[in-house]
Amino acid sequence: MLDVLVIGGGNAALCAALMARERGASVRLLESAPKEWRGGNSMHTRNLRCMHDTPQDVLVDAYPEEEFWQDLLKVTGGITNEHLARVAIRASSTCRPWMVKHGVRFQPSLSGALHTARTNAFFMGGGKALVNAYYRSAESLGVQIEYNAEVISLDIDNGNFKAALIQHKNAQGEVVRTERVEAKSCVMACGGFESNIDWLREAWGQNELGEYPVDNFLIRGTRYNQGVLIKNLQNDHHADMIGDPTQAHMVAIDARAPLYDGGICTRIDCVSLGIVVNKEAKRFYDEGEDFWPKRYAIWGRLVALQPGQRAYSIIDSKAIGRFMPPVFPGTKADTLEELAQKIGLDVQTFMQTVNNYNQSVQPGNFDHTVLDDCKTEGVAPVKSHWARKIDTAPYFAYAVQPGVTFTYLGLKTDDQARVYFNSKPSHNLFVAGEMMAGNVLGKGYTAGVGMTIGTAFGRIAGDQAAISALGDSTNSSQELLATH
Repeated sequence: MLDVLVIGGGNAALCAALMARERGASVRLLESAPKEWRGGNSMHTRNLRCMHDTPQDVLVDAYPEEEFWQDLLKVTGGITNEHLARVAIRASSTCRPWMVKHGVRFQPSLSGALHTARTNAFFMGGGKALVNAYYRSAESLGVQIEYNAEVISLDIDNGNFKAALIQHKNAQGEVVRTERVEAKSCVMACGGFESNIDWLREAWGQNELGEYPVDNFLIRGTRYNQGVLIKNLQNDHHADMIGDPTQAHMVAIDARAPLYDGGICTRIDCVSLGIVVNKEAKRFYDEGEDFWPKRYAIWGRLVALQPGQRAYSIIDSKAIGRFMPPVFPGTKADTLEELAQKIGLDVQTFMQTVNNYNQSVQPGNFDHTVLDDCKTEGVAPVKSHWARKIDTAPYFAYAVQPGVTFTYLGLKTDDQARVYFNSKPSHNLFVAGEMMAGNVLGKGYTAGVGMTIGTAFGRIAGDQAAISALGDSTNSSQELLATH
C-alpha cells in the first residue's frame, strides 16, 4: 500500500511530499490542474517572510521572533492562534537551507518592493521558479506525480483516512476515469475555495444596496482552488473548522485584470502615495496607516464594502517612480477635473474631496521609507503618514476592484498539522497551506506570510504523515524544524 498520499500541487503540498519522501515513505502527489498550470497560487508568489536574529545572505539587519509576532498580531487584530503562529515564525528561520537543497534560489528585495529588504527573502525567478525547482526535486527523489487528477471526496472512518476518490481528466477537463486510492496516511494541501464563485457569493450574500459584491470580485490566482475537499470534510465528515468564509487575503487590484491568474502584476501599489475615492468620489479609509506590506491586503476588503465594489487610486506626478508600476498604465490627465471626467466621477464632488484633503495636509518631512510626519488634520478619514497635496500635473487614476488571493475558512489543526474531528486529532490525516491558514490568519495579511505558513506546515505535515505511515518517530518534525 502507498505510504503517503499528498493532495495538492503548490508550495505546501510539495514541501509535504519532499519531507515525506526524505523520510523514506513512498509518496504520490495529485495535482488537479494540468501540468502547465501546476503550482496553484504559489506560482504567483514572490517571497517568504523570515524571522532572523542577524543578517542572512539576502536579508539585512534582524527581524526577531517577537517583532514578526507583533506584526502578525496587528494585522490579524488578535484573531490568530499564537502557538501555531509562532510555530510558523520559528520555522521560517530554519527552512531556507532546506529550500536551497531542493533547488530554490534567493535574491535581495526587489527595487520598488517597499520595506521588505529586512523581512522577506525573494525567490529568484519568482514563485514559478520555486514550484519548478520543487517538482524537479520531487521527481528526482521518486515522488509519483499526476496532473489533471482531482480528488472529489475522502473515505474517512472514525476520523482516520482510508482512501481518496480521484477523477482523472483529459486535456479538455473531461473525466476519463475514476479511481479509489488507499494510503497509510494523507496530506491535504489543495488550497481554499477562492475560485468557487458560487460559494463566495453564498458566503458574502447581498449588501445594503442589494448588490452581490462577489459579482465584482476578481481572483488573483488559480482557477482550480474550488474548495471541494473543504466542503467534503465540513459537510460529510464534520471535521472541526476554523475561520470566517468572508475573510480572505484580498487585495485592491487593477479593475482591468482577468478573472483568474492576474497575479502580482495587477496589484496597485500607489495607495499610500495619494488618496483613494469610491464611485461617489469620496475617501473612505486612511491611505497612510502603516507601511504598505502590512496594509496592502486590507484594501481589497475595503473596496468590497464600497458601492459597486469599485474605487480609484489617485496620485499626481510626485508619486511616479516611488512604487512598483502595475502592468497596465493609469488613466492620465492634465487637470483634476479632466481626470474625474475620464474615470466617470462627479466632477464637483471629486474636486471637493481633493480640495478638502489638500487643505488638511500639514507641513512635514516626506520620507516614504519611514513612518514620516506628513499627515492631515481636520479631515475624515485622516491620512496618518505620507500626506502630500495632490497638485502636480499630470495626474493619474487607477480603477481597482477586490482581488481575492485565498480564503481563510479551513480545517482546525495543531502543531503536528493533524486534522481534528469532534476535538480529537486524526492519526493519519494532515493539512497544510491555505486549507489551514485560518488558524493563523483570522483576518488581515502581511506580505510573504502565506508562504511562511505553507512552508512550515507543509514540512510538518509531510514529516508527520511519513511517521504515521512508517511508524518511525525518530527525529520528529518538532526537532527537525526547531519549532519548540
